[in-house]
Amino acid sequence: MTLPSPRTTFILMFLAVIFVLGVAFYMEYAMGLEPCPLCITQRVMFLGVGITSLIAFLHNPSNIGRRIYGFVVSLWALGGLYFSGRQLWLQSLPEDEVPACGPGISYMVEVFPMAEVIKTLLTGDGNCAEVHWTFLGLSIPGWAAVGFVGLILFGLWQALRKS
Repeated sequence: MTLPSPRTTFILMFLAVIFVLGVAFYMEYAMGLEPCPLCITQRVMFLGVGITSLIAFLHNPSNIGRRIYGFVVSLWALGGLYFSGRQLWLQSLPEDEVPACGPGISYMVEVFPMAEVIKTLLTGDGNCAEVHWTFLGLSIPGWAAVGFVGLILFGLWQALRKS
């Protein structure tokens, strides 16, 4: 069995991200699940993986470039894993320890200083602790964490694989 080429692996990572973001937008617009601040931040991390993977696919770099792209993909995914882990932690808190819910992000962008919006996107609020959907016992950030772990592994494999 031959392993897929680095270029094929990068396009597969890009397509995986397109699928994940497609599911996220389906959940938002078809199912009516409004994303919390940490959900939006995780989407940005998936987008970072996707754009990096697409650029790597189009660039089709040599070994050094492949390694760099692989590590950058893994860094984006590691950031996403951190934010999904933070949301899972918020979801595990007892109800009396959950932070207060804030206004929606669109309202915050219009009214609050950008520093406050970014802080909320990076730390979350009470909205992030609510579990609106599960599949096989995992909530949305749980599935995001699974995806980020897979992307970290694929990125590291790209970075460390032999020529």
